[in-house]
Amino acid sequence: MSEANHKNKGSQMAAHLDPLQQKSHQLSIINQFSLSLIQINDLEQLYSYVVNEVVSQLGFVDCVIYLADHSKKELEQVAAMGIKNTDGHYYIKQNRIPFSLGNTGYVAMSGQAQLIDDLSKSSRYLPDLTPALSEICVPLIYNNHVVGVIDCEHPDKNYFNDSHLEILTTVASMLSAKINQCQTLIDLNNTVIQLNSAQKIEKGLLKIANLTYEANNMEEFYENLHEIVNSLLEAKNLFIGLYDIKTNELSLPYILEAGIRNLGNKVFSQEQTDNTASAYMLKINTSLLLNEKDFKEHVAKKHFQLIGESPHSWLGVPFEINSQFHGLIVIQSYDTSVNYTHHDQDILTYISRQISLAIDKELTHKALKHKVLHDQLTGLANRSLLIDRLEQGINRLGRQSDFRFHALLYLDFDRFKIINDTLGHQVGDQFLITICETISQNIRQVDTFARLGGDEFAILMEDIENESQVTNLVERIQASLEEPLTVDGHVLKASTSIGISYAMNSNDHAYHVLQCADTAMYEAKSLGRGQVQIFNDSMQKKMVGAAVLETDIQNGMRNNEFELYYQPIFEIKNNKVKGFEALVRWHHPEKGLVLPNNFITAAEDSGQILQLDLHLLKQAAKQISQWQSEYKTHFTITVNVSSRHFSSLDFVSFIKNLYQIYKLKTGSLCIEITESGLIENLALAKEIIEGLQSLGVRLYLDDFGTGYSALGYLHQLPIHVLKIDKSFIDNLQNDNNPLVDAILSLAKSLKLEVVAEGIETQEQLDILKQTSCNYGQGYLKAKPLRALDAAILIGKNI
Repeated sequence: MSEANHKNKGSQMAAHLDPLQQKSHQLSIINQFSLSLIQINDLEQLYSYVVNEVVSQLGFVDCVIYLADHSKKELEQVAAMGIKNTDGHYYIKQNRIPFSLGNTGYVAMSGQAQLIDDLSKSSRYLPDLTPALSEICVPLIYNNHVVGVIDCEHPDKNYFNDSHLEILTTVASMLSAKINQCQTLIDLNNTVIQLNSAQKIEKGLLKIANLTYEANNMEEFYENLHEIVNSLLEAKNLFIGLYDIKTNELSLPYILEAGIRNLGNKVFSQEQTDNTASAYMLKINTSLLLNEKDFKEHVAKKHFQLIGESPHSWLGVPFEINSQFHGLIVIQSYDTSVNYTHHDQDILTYISRQISLAIDKELTHKALKHKVLHDQLTGLANRSLLIDRLEQGINRLGRQSDFRFHALLYLDFDRFKIINDTLGHQVGDQFLITICETISQNIRQVDTFARLGGDEFAILMEDIENESQVTNLVERIQASLEEPLTVDGHVLKASTSIGISYAMNSNDHAYHVLQCADTAMYEAKSLGRGQVQIFNDSMQKKMVGAAVLETDIQNGMRNNEFELYYQPIFEIKNNKVKGFEALVRWHHPEKGLVLPNNFITAAEDSGQILQLDLHLLKQAAKQISQWQSEYKTHFTITVNVSSRHFSSLDFVSFIKNLYQIYKLKTGSLCIEITESGLIENLALAKEIIEGLQSLGVRLYLDDFGTGYSALGYLHQLPIHVLKIDKSFIDNLQNDNNPLVDAILSLAKSLKLEVVAEGIETQEQLDILKQTSCNYGQGYLKAKPLRALDAAILIGKNI
């Protein structure tokens, strides 16, 4: 009897049993499956057992198990059993079946079993090598998730019955659970292996991390590091490189070849390293894992050259240290038994980060010593180093037998702001560097040349015997700056205002000497370009007066001595008041009414201007709130503030709080800056102004046309209104006003509104009415008024 006939007979015998006998037969088969599955823990053995038992126990001619790959949406055959083909082997054609094909694909997608009596009527039937006419297909489901399919076919119609379906469904359920159990055991074993490996790696990496943290001596660090690396990776050939971006030089502080350490920090030029694998890796800034074939392919593509013997395995990782240095670590092996892996690459990448931290720590320590006491841009001494040397020099005066003294020259470069505003900060910085190099050639090596900030510098001349030495130095400096300087293609003329003060005995104080020189410099600057002044008694009186004024301003804010006056801003065409500019007046308890010109500069110099501005903004907000409750007409109040507010986002929060606390209407409180007020960080200023847009706060640019930064501001800041300076309005003529016309044309092209300041005559107003100027402000219509008087004009024609 053939194998197929035997199986068919077995199946037919089971079919002729009475229901009770059939149930007993089913339970016997299922029980045998269950007992056998408990003992099997290998997946391949499990799949093979199931297909064999299904065929032998159920009398089927074939059985195939597919596992589902949901990412690819297809089934993949993992086991099959059936009648052997003519070549003596059993195999099927459909090794991979998309979810979209066949009854098996349908079962995988739907999760529903299929029993088909006549495949000739099935539109989904996917024929294999041996045609079939009936099919039974059940899903493998675990936790409501289809993990695969069991599929059986038969050449006869109506072969499979409900009993077959019930048994196969039960087998599928047990198989699904067993597959999960086996996979869990496999994962657990893999996890144990990985944990053991990871534990070793973790200990090594922890040692490296501790080594990095404790590193004080780089030679010892590299030695100890290599010992740990060698315990994790094969590293008989290892080197660590440090690439200087500025000089294009590669130094190798650690080299190990064939297990032998090469001492000395070798330095190679760009020409020497340009064609190496290391240089190529730095160029592409990507780690490289190369076997011998890969390495030779790169050589063939001329990415780099083969220097010496070709390595069997090469692994390199680049890493960043800081803006000046990049680093790399490379291990290579010529042993054919060593093949670096991606896992090794991950380990070396971590190690490279630790090396980066250690090198950066070392470089930072060295740089910090220099940076703490030197200016980053020019390399000159900074204020701290200057003061320290001045203090030491003053202390030394008390111990000297012969009479000597010290001179401090305070330098401010003329027209530097103009260069910065018109040519940009890059040219401005280079201009400073060039001037400093020029001046440095004229001072003694024992003198200290320092940058105090911005365009302000100082020269400390120690232990001089007479003032002529100072005079000679000043003359040398002035003479050296006579010739124009070429900076970034621009020919620039340099000059400096110089203030001089002296430290004559050990009772002097360094900061006071510096302050005196600073005062003398400002006195020189007030006399014009290239002037020199020596600190004297009259300057001393001014210093004292400035100190008193600072105290008075602080007391004035505390005692509410500052009052806002309001000058109307009106429409040019109909004279209707649309808003006010708030102008501060100081009711000094002793000096009486003090105008802004007499204290704003002092507030700027002392830094009190920030606190004063916030004080006045709060006053303006209170006044707006009061007027809004009394008048329905919309109006605005602008408050002139220092440009220093545009260096911190805290200013946005302050204005928003004012709007919220005083319930101000949108756009009722606006801010105004003078064109001459330099904004250092235009990007941040733009962010601040944009942060106030939701409140409708508009930015007015005051005194337009009198400074040097206006065009830069207009280009980079979201300014809303230009205020034409009074000096232009004073010169208005009936037929020729080119500057005013140019400003109005510029404003129109940029969609900005314009306020003409300082209108004092009817003739000026009549001329402005013939232009596109939107608003006016000036004594012709109203002087700055106290709040009660100004309120009467809200929304009125004046």
